Amino acid sequence: MVEIRQEFIEQASYIARNAEVLPGGIEELAIKLQHSADTNTPLRIKLGMDPTRPDLHLGHTVVMRKLKEFQKFGHKIVLLVGGATAMIGDPSGKSETRPALTKEQVEENAKTYFEQMSKVLDVSQAEVVNNADWLHKMSFTELLALAGKVTVAQMMTRDDFAKRYAEGKPISIVEFYYPLMQAYDSVAIDADIELGGTDQRFNTLLGRDIQSAYGKKYPQLVVLLPLLEGTDGVVKMSKTYPEHCISLTDSAKDMFGKLMSIPDNMITRYFSLLTDTSKEDLEKYDAQIADGSINPRNLKMQLAHTITEEYHGKDGADKAQEDFINVVSNKGIPDDIQEVKIENGKSMLDLLVELNFVASKGEAKRLIQGGGVKIDGEKIADMGYTVSFEESVVLQAGKRKFAKLVH
Repeated sequence: MVEIRQEFIEQASYIARNAEVLPGGIEELAIKLQHSADTNTPLRIKLGMDPTRPDLHLGHTVVMRKLKEFQKFGHKIVLLVGGATAMIGDPSGKSETRPALTKEQVEENAKTYFEQMSKVLDVSQAEVVNNADWLHKMSFTELLALAGKVTVAQMMTRDDFAKRYAEGKPISIVEFYYPLMQAYDSVAIDADIELGGTDQRFNTLLGRDIQSAYGKKYPQLVVLLPLLEGTDGVVKMSKTYPEHCISLTDSAKDMFGKLMSIPDNMITRYFSLLTDTSKEDLEKYDAQIADGSINPRNLKMQLAHTITEEYHGKDGADKAQEDFINVVSNKGIPDDIQEVKIENGKSMLDLLVELNFVASKGEAKRLIQGGGVKIDGEKIADMGYTVSFEESVVLQAGKRKFAKLVH
């Protein structure tokens, strides 16, 4: 039995915060860390990214922050762009067949990824690879050999596949290849540890099996991170639900305002997953919220400033907080309100979309139903409302979006 030195138990415990380490937990992770140090061989830490959309959100940073911790301990980050796998689409957790992306869509969506990731970790020190470089070159015989290492019964242990099969929903054979391809990536880059969200449990553990099948003596460990809920506190953060998503490309004002809109029961979860707040402080915040000794709004203000400062600097966070207090707390209107020239008779639904206040008419309808659309402070309840005024008016959508309408 390997004797594990205390420093590596502490390192492993630190890395395992908010995470699930499979299959051997903290002890196996500590052994890998110790062996790495003793042999002066940095561990290769894999993160696969399918560029299915052009921008990242705070939910993505939960895993990215864990990568940063591995970097701090001197290990090699391998950022794997799924140029091949994105053309299939990850079926994990989905209830229907995923649409495939074209090569051009993958390349276009990947352009901004690393610029955004550099806000969290040192991308310049990472190894960047694209699985299209090896997967697109596999022969049909090699592909069959890979497929032969996994059974259909194994694939059907995935909850999403099993559920869809039971419900009579289609499952393309191509979708079986997604986890196989992701697993083979671990062989191609010789990964020691793979990071992912909890929805990647099957895919990442399959990587261990495939590495073993290809002869790796000590296959990768898997570190799974929680999926961050969106600002509604219910559904995981996703660009599919833009009204509850906080993008890394959001302005400081929008980022701050969205963070202030999270439910009170999400405050310490956001602190835990998105900041470096200590365990002791998290426990203190939970106790203060529970006994009423602190106003959750004040704690939320601290959270919003901390996260906004990380992505927009102190000046950006200070200005965003000032704007928020003015607009929301003091019922004011921003100083930098945009002026929009329109003619009477304009549909409110169309106007909200044209101003980019919402992403679609469906979202506009939900905003109106929730009482979030106002003209000069008066709520608009009619879905068929057309804008008509003599002098200028102020349109408000939600808590943070304003426009001065003029002829």
